[in-house]
Amino acid sequence: MKMVVAIIRHEKLQEVQDVLDECGVSGVTVTEVKGCGAQRGYTEKYRGTAVHISLRPRLKVEAVMQSEIVNTVVDKIAVAARADNGGEVGDGKIFVIGVEDAVRIRTGEHGPETVRHAARAMWGH
Repeated sequence: MKMVVAIIRHEKLQEVQDVLDECGVSGVTVTEVKGCGAQRGYTEKYRGTAVHISLRPRLKVEAVMQSEIVNTVVDKIAVAARADNGGEVGDGKIFVIGVEDAVRIRTGEHGPETVRHAARAMWGH
């Protein structure tokens, strides 16, 4: 199993959720985060003083899935999260992390079956 962690713009969340659902990923965790990368930041005035804001608001989307579908999911997330004009600085990053095991707390079940769903969930619709 693998965990895919995507740092994306807020307005791209629904598109990324739709991709995960379409690919059969059974769950997703979304966290509001702040960070900086190539986009760097911006300067604004606060009480007459210039202040550099280097941390930009983003969403961190985490999902654990079967290893077999990771490449497809990553490719589809990259397309869904890209800015509508073909991509721009600040669109985000995707990380893939190995997961040793997953346990469904309710049943005690272990393994890849705990992160697979049978039917589309249609999150947010």
